[in-house]
Amino acid sequence: MNFSSDNITCACPEIAAAVMAANDGPAMPYGADATTGTLEQTIADLFETRADVFLVATGTAANVLALSVLAPPYGSIYCHPEAHIEVDECGGPEFYTGGAKLVHLPDRDGKITAADLAEALKDEHGDVHHVKPAAVSLSQTAETGVVYSLDEITAISAVAHEHGLKVHMDGARLANAVAALGCTPAQMTVKAGIDAVSFGASKNGAFAAEAVVIFTAGLADEFAYRRKRGGHLFSKMRFLAVQFETYLKDGLWLKMAGHANDCMKTLAQGLGEIGDVELLFPADANMLFARLPNTMIEGLRNAGFAFYDWPGEERSIIRLITAFNTDKTDIEAFLAEARRLSNP
Repeated sequence: MNFSSDNITCACPEIAAAVMAANDGPAMPYGADATTGTLEQTIADLFETRADVFLVATGTAANVLALSVLAPPYGSIYCHPEAHIEVDECGGPEFYTGGAKLVHLPDRDGKITAADLAEALKDEHGDVHHVKPAAVSLSQTAETGVVYSLDEITAISAVAHEHGLKVHMDGARLANAVAALGCTPAQMTVKAGIDAVSFGASKNGAFAAEAVVIFTAGLADEFAYRRKRGGHLFSKMRFLAVQFETYLKDGLWLKMAGHANDCMKTLAQGLGEIGDVELLFPADANMLFARLPNTMIEGLRNAGFAFYDWPGEERSIIRLITAFNTDKTDIEAFLAEARRLSNP
């Protein structure tokens, strides 16, 4: 009964079976195998455009390598204060860009906005004493559990491009956002002005598989070298490729994300009906932040439920995440226990 994260899960059976099936006979290394070559075109087709596709094994690698071709060492990257690139990547963006500076935009109900980006950029005129605005990065699904609408993404991209910035999307939970919006991957990325996306599968049923998908021509010229220099060019690339191949086949990725989202919808609705529970953000996809009485948190843990505390407010905020294989009976049990522990 573990709601800590969607990266605590096993791999889905289909992907596990595909990896084992690929473990037969020789295949050319470093992405020269047939599976990788075909997959790169499959991912480009998924986004309905010409694209440069590079496989890596971790979300951090995908993000920092993508940013390394979007921002120079003297550049700035605008992001949410709780963005994964700011909070959880151990200075990776700064290291891989050679020193680019992360600059926070205000938190607006869990998101960044086009208006705040425009305000931040209005007085930037190329003063050599300041970092040069280079890129903006947004997470979809956001770290707060909310999902940007297509209009919000398009507006942010328009402001960025007007000022000569590139736009990166951290899509560690891209599948959950696509499932939540009911749109196509292309509508949420390249058609909304995104220049490069980190397309994740690890949190949604893969062992370890992420893709950097670069839409804007010319940005990928150096990427292959940066991936190699950074130690992220896998010799047995077929095992990453076959994970993604299976992930995308017959819409498996959206089916799994849809299940996780549905589970969270049930969990959020049930918690929202408990009087002494406060939901901090809408649960648009598969993540929820809630403020609970400390006695309820302790009681839920004692009953065998796992989840993360979130900093601040005397440890009264918790984060809950559902996954592709969340058992709905666990949701029911969690809600029953929360109701039992609620103050009358």
